[in-house]
Amino acid sequence: MTLDRGPVLAVVQAHVHNENLRRHMLATEAIMRALAARLDADPDIWGLAGLGHDLDSEETEGDVARHGALAAETLGALGLPPEATHAVAAHNPDTGVVATERIDVALIAADQLSGLITAAALVRPDKDLAGVKLKSVRKRYREGAFARGVDRECIARCEELGIELDEFFALGLEAMQGIAPELGL
Repeated sequence: MTLDRGPVLAVVQAHVHNENLRRHMLATEAIMRALAARLDADPDIWGLAGLGHDLDSEETEGDVARHGALAAETLGALGLPPEATHAVAAHNPDTGVVATERIDVALIAADQLSGLITAAALVRPDKDLAGVKLKSVRKRYREGAFARGVDRECIARCEELGIELDEFFALGLEAMQGIAPELGL
């Protein structure tokens, strides 16, 4: 299925004012597209779920149970298929929507991995993704005090998809390095 990225990107730009949050959403999209290619899934559906997953973050701040659900509703109105909107709602367990499909698990893992890789780049003197190596991501993952907001258990869910951690780190790092200028890294 070919979906037009334009309407989702336009809604993101209209609703998400925090530049770092937008960059996180772009990073998650890139990782989701790479995961879809690896798992023989639809990169448009998976990518757009990643791009839109935090669409409602600013609007639902303080109302955790609505985060993800409102974004899913908005994305559904834009024509994203139910598998994408379900994944967006399921990426936040407080919505009550359970992650049951591969795309759901992938989004949960990619969401957190993008944060870990971004943090690994930002602690470098040059703040550049190009210099981040797999070994560094692996090391930072093991350091619980590093990027405390990153949920390592969510990242480890990649194994439910048949992807080992090192492969997931490499896939995510390569995906994000591929769009480094868009991420400001």
